[in-house]
Amino acid sequence: MVMMHTRADLPRGTGFPCLTDPDLFFAESPADIARAKELCQGCQAMSACLTGALDRGEPWGVWGGQLVLQGAVAASKRGRGRPPGSTGRHSRRHRVAS
Repeated sequence: MVMMHTRADLPRGTGFPCLTDPDLFFAESPADIARAKELCQGCQAMSACLTGALDRGEPWGVWGGQLVLQGAVAASKRGRGRPPGSTGRHSRRHRVAS
């Protein structure tokens, strides 16, 4: 079983990068997500962190060096807004002539 801890529960000097900048591990930006994944590499809790997140069905975030979305590992996260190259032209095709 994976235990979730608060900063007060952990001894000083614990090298968990997620406790240094927790917001980074729940970022929207693909660049920030990549940075959070990098920081996980070499963490002593990486495997237990990912296992715990998947067991709990965490809705989002970087856990154990992996991006978790809707309780499952995802390869990447699409940025906010319309995808590049999307013009919305398709919506005009389906208009009914009056």
